[in-house]
Amino acid sequence: MIRKNRTDAERTAKEYLESVGMLQFINAKPKQISGGQKQRVAIARALSMGPEVILFDEPTSALDPEMVGEVLSVMKNPVNTGLTMLVVTHEMSFAKEVSTRVVFMGAGTVAE
Repeated sequence: MIRKNRTDAERTAKEYLESVGMLQFINAKPKQISGGQKQRVAIARALSMGPEVILFDEPTSALDPEMVGEVLSVMKNPVNTGLTMLVVTHEMSFAKEVSTRVVFMGAGTVAE
């Protein structure tokens, strides 16, 4: 568990919400924001803990098509910080664009 005093925790939260373009919704309830916005908040929450590795399991699968781009663009930012991201996705062009290694799987086995 990460221990911070309230002031530091709030400052960190605001920094990461701003980095994913969600600071203006800091007081919003979940029912007041879209699925893509909820996903961006989830990314900010995960990043605020300072992980070395983060797993994204189909981060765009439940989103409306118009929301997919905003989530993928937010996911591109941590790539430049040295954070290792393990992404399970059907967004092959995104995977190829941001990855140093792509493993293509089919029928439960590594295909390439």
